[in-house]
Amino acid sequence: MSYQLLWSNLALESLEKLPFEISERILKKLEQVKENPKHFIEGLSGLDFKKVRVGDYRVLVDNLESQKIIAIRDLGHRKNIYKKYKTS
Repeated sequence: MSYQLLWSNLALESLEKLPFEISERILKKLEQVKENPKHFIEGLSGLDFKKVRVGDYRVLVDNLESQKIIAIRDLGHRKNIYKKYKTS
């Protein structure tokens, strides 16, 4: 069974700011993630959410297994995205 994608407003705004080719690539990857999330979603040490790698970009997600939902928190280039969420 396929999972449902639930987008935050922040993630949608970030997606709209990206060049068309990159946003299309991210959307295609998330379609794959919906079908097999365990294959694509990776944990992050020190953070309470997970990531999906798409080239040099990262999509930060929460995987709600019991509800079959992948909640997309934010996305961005790998050199910048984690700085927003670093606690120390």
